[in-house]
Amino acid sequence: MIKQILNATALAVFSFATPSVAQDSNPVVIELYTSQGCSSCPPADALLKEYADRDDVITLALHVDYWDYIGWADTLARPEHADRQRGYAAAAHKRTIYTPQMVLNGEDHVVGSHPDELADGIKRHQARAEQVSLDVERDGDTLQIRARNIAYETSAGEVELLIVRYTPEETVEIQRGENAGKRISYGSIVTGIDVLTRWNAQEDLTFSTDGIQDGPLVVLVQKANYGSVLAAARLR
Repeated sequence: MIKQILNATALAVFSFATPSVAQDSNPVVIELYTSQGCSSCPPADALLKEYADRDDVITLALHVDYWDYIGWADTLARPEHADRQRGYAAAAHKRTIYTPQMVLNGEDHVVGSHPDELADGIKRHQARAEQVSLDVERDGDTLQIRARNIAYETSAGEVELLIVRYTPEETVEIQRGENAGKRISYGSIVTGIDVLTRWNAQEDLTFSTDGIQDGPLVVLVQKANYGSVLAAARLR
C-alpha cells in the first residue's frame, strides 16, 4: 500500500561526480522520497540503487520523517526533505504527499516502486533539448561552477543553484515498525541541500565557493519555487 499524507511546501536539487570535473551535462535527476517505516518503500529503494551507477541519471534518496510515529524513527530522515516534497506538491497543485514517490527533474511525479513508469519518465526527459550548459570542477576545497543559458526561456523566472551532499550507501537494520526485522541497503542518501546562489539566466554565470568537504556532491540548476531542474552535474 502506498503511504499518503496531506500537506504542501518545498525546495530544489543538483548533482556532481568524482573529484575534478563533473561528467555528463544533461542527466535526468531522480529524487526518491522514502521512509524506513513504510512497508511499500523497500522495492523503490532497491530500484533507485539499480540506477545509481548510470552516468545518464543522478539518483537522490530523501528520507522523510512523517511516518516515524508508526513505530520506527527513520535513521536517515531529515525534516527538510518532507518540506521539499511538500514544496513539489504545492507547485504541482497536489494536496497530498506519499512514499515511495519519485520526482524526475523536478517535474514528473511517479510511484517509486513502478519500474516501467520510471523507465518511461527517464526516456521522456532524455529526449528533451538541453536548456542550460553546466560545468562543475572541484580543486581541493574549492568548487568552480559555470552555467550558460542555451535554450531556457528567461521570462519563466529566476533560477537557483543548489548543492546536494549525499552518502553513496548505508545499510540499516530496522527493529520495529512495518519493516521490522529487515536489513536494508540504501543508496544515494541525501545528507544536505543548500542554495548557493540565484541566477537570472540572462548572462553566463561563473561562481566559486570554498570550504567544500570531500565526498560526493550534486549541483543542480533549478527553477525557483520547486520548478524544473534545468541542468545537473555530479562529482563522485
